[in-house]
Amino acid sequence: METKKIINEFKYLVSNIKNHDFDKVALELFRFQAKHNPVYSEYLQFLKTNPEDVKSIYEIPFLPISFFKTHQVKTGEWPTQKIFESSGTTGTTTSKHYVEDIEFYHKIATQIFTDFYSAPNDYIILALLPSYLERDNSSLVSMAKHFIDLTQDHRSGFYLNEFESLKEACVSAESTNKNVLLMGVTFGLLDFAELHTFSSSNITIMETGGMKGRRKEMIRAEVHEELGNSFGQTKIHSEYGMTELLSQAYSHGDGIFEMPSTMRILLRDVNDPFSVSKRTSGGINVIDLANIHSCSFIETQDLGKLHDNKFEVLGRFDNSDIRGCNLMTI
Repeated sequence: METKKIINEFKYLVSNIKNHDFDKVALELFRFQAKHNPVYSEYLQFLKTNPEDVKSIYEIPFLPISFFKTHQVKTGEWPTQKIFESSGTTGTTTSKHYVEDIEFYHKIATQIFTDFYSAPNDYIILALLPSYLERDNSSLVSMAKHFIDLTQDHRSGFYLNEFESLKEACVSAESTNKNVLLMGVTFGLLDFAELHTFSSSNITIMETGGMKGRRKEMIRAEVHEELGNSFGQTKIHSEYGMTELLSQAYSHGDGIFEMPSTMRILLRDVNDPFSVSKRTSGGINVIDLANIHSCSFIETQDLGKLHDNKFEVLGRFDNSDIRGCNLMTI
């Protein structure tokens, strides 16, 4: 059976994963990617891992996220519809995620958002995404644009650095009977908060992370306190996503993220990347079933803590860019 047909079958399973066994689908997808993803296959061979011997999701080797900077991570052969690229400072190598089906990405993102909040057309969505809007290959901008289009509301839209216009949009939207979502990159929201304050009960503030070298690094609690004071919010929401993943996790406050049905967080020993267990703190490994076309098993550079079926991001590994696994050359 050709890989394209199998990919489409997995898309159906993943789109309806609530009705299926996550672990079973994950193991089937692992064996498919182990066979048809050249980069992942060679990595498994280097580790001397026989995919047929893997019986649990805790036994699956996770691909270091740094491979997205050095290789084309693709499962099967297909024409690339879109290349998502991470932002980076001058001189750094960026990650590239080759996407087989942009509509599938938008479908999964919409399902996840609707599960955690409501359908996008129940909202006015204001997106403050400077630096991301300045390039055309951001997965966050692609998702936000899709959500904005789905609102079918002329008051929804993107903002670069137009803080006066954004304040007017917030005030105008507040007078409607619709929910309002102001989602923004962290440094943009902090810049906005320094110039404008307001208090509203029907505006949800969601930070998507990222200082991008624009401001000094702050812990999440400090960011949320500053934004909460400026915007009169007791809870600041957050989004956990990245260029290399198609799924997102959301937090309704306090930086505690809920896993969507397409995602599972496992934690690894900080001193042994191949030791994955049901520990409560460690390095974050992500199973993203939506990554059918690339790799669903990603070893991130984030540190985290599990709270039952929720998780918290504690920070990043020191010198994370140079600690990625570059053990093989293709």
